Amino acid sequence: MNATLSGLVMSPSAAPQRAAIPGSYGWPVIGPLSDRLQYFWLQGPRKFFANRMEKYESTVFRTNVPPAFPFFTGVDPNVVAVLDVKSFRHLFDTELVEKTNVLVGDFMPSVNYTGGIRVCAYLDTAEAKHGQIKSFAIDILKRSSSRWVSSMVTNLDATWDSLESQLAAAGDGGSASYILPLQEFLFSFLSLTLLGADASAFPEIKRCGHIYLDLWLAVQLLPMVSINVAQPLEEIFLHSFSYPFWLVKSSYEKLVSFVEKGASETVTRAQTEFNLSKEEAIHNLLFILGFNAFGGFSLFFLSLLSKLSEQKPSVHEELRREVREKLSNNVLSFETVKEMDLVNSFVYETLRLEPPVPQQFGRARKDFDLTSHNAVYEIKKGELLCGYQPLVMRDPKIFVNPEDFVYDRFSKKKGGNELLEYLFWSNGPQTGTPGPSASNKQCAARDVVPQTAAVFLAYLFQRYDEISISSGSITALKRAK
Repeated sequence: MNATLSGLVMSPSAAPQRAAIPGSYGWPVIGPLSDRLQYFWLQGPRKFFANRMEKYESTVFRTNVPPAFPFFTGVDPNVVAVLDVKSFRHLFDTELVEKTNVLVGDFMPSVNYTGGIRVCAYLDTAEAKHGQIKSFAIDILKRSSSRWVSSMVTNLDATWDSLESQLAAAGDGGSASYILPLQEFLFSFLSLTLLGADASAFPEIKRCGHIYLDLWLAVQLLPMVSINVAQPLEEIFLHSFSYPFWLVKSSYEKLVSFVEKGASETVTRAQTEFNLSKEEAIHNLLFILGFNAFGGFSLFFLSLLSKLSEQKPSVHEELRREVREKLSNNVLSFETVKEMDLVNSFVYETLRLEPPVPQQFGRARKDFDLTSHNAVYEIKKGELLCGYQPLVMRDPKIFVNPEDFVYDRFSKKKGGNELLEYLFWSNGPQTGTPGPSASNKQCAARDVVPQTAAVFLAYLFQRYDEISISSGSITALKRAK
């Protein structure tokens, strides 16, 4: 197939040769500290990895990643970076790598943040509890599928009615920020569909639940997140030590109470059908809601709207035309959006360039040979592998014009379905077997997330003839006739 049409580069090359892994960890303390400053301050994560890839002329190399010195005792920042699609695949082979406590690298936030329990994301597939919890998560998604889109549309109606009112009140030239309204929508919608809990029955949670989750996520992840707005204060106060749980203890306990009371039926099912304790059920449900779903969708939907704002009016018109042609009965569903080729391509291209979780980690379960496009490297048991997804998904040997946002890259007319096996946003490929299961670490919502995003885009183009977006705000809306 013509590479230009498919968007897939399949150039022949010689068999990779064995090579030593380039790069260095530097002197103890000094090396990790220097790399940390480069990572957070002087270069930023993407340039940090890209510059080293260029320096070593290799997509596989040794380096340090945060967090590190001075107060992260017991945390080893040494990693082997894997930055092309071929080497990155090894992170999803459970025979080669294990995932015990490496969700965000060698650093693991205190289990106090999850009720003293190691939730599913920190468990390896070899641990029996992993299979129980993962099966529970998959079951939740299956049970919620019948009400997913209808609940989503109901909540979207309320959100966009409110944004329209705010925009009208702002007058000519005004705008309405969609960031907090989007989070309020996600919290209510996801609580109802995933937990079976109606947030409106809990006034404080309805009003502040999304804020409580934001704070809970922030204090756990601050040591690993680059903000780069107030250096060197950021390095001194945000990246030098982990934050104590007591900062969010009160709000987390309110969320626990919300799940215990509002999602009692789901909690009971976890106990009776999946042999989980009440505490395991509650804290895993909160992690699924807060970290996996709310946190992931918050970032992803913001990226979708940002990418939408960058497109020419002609792209909006193509998407709008497709949505309205496929919605002849005017009813949104997973089935109708599956037929929207351009909408789905737009979603996948956003996931390629802006994955909600930028890094993946895995620790070598045994000695093995790791193959990149260009070489074969020896990995020793216990070594930590780190993949930085925004670079991996720009692999020029796989994607034509990898830096460009090509809204129809994954469309059928361009042979885009072939590319889906190289799209790894979900801790595994978007297509192929076995898919999410109790025996692997792929996101249980691998298919639900892009389908939900497609519903979100279709909703906007069904509702509006024109939508203008700028810097996190809506600047103009024109309702469909």
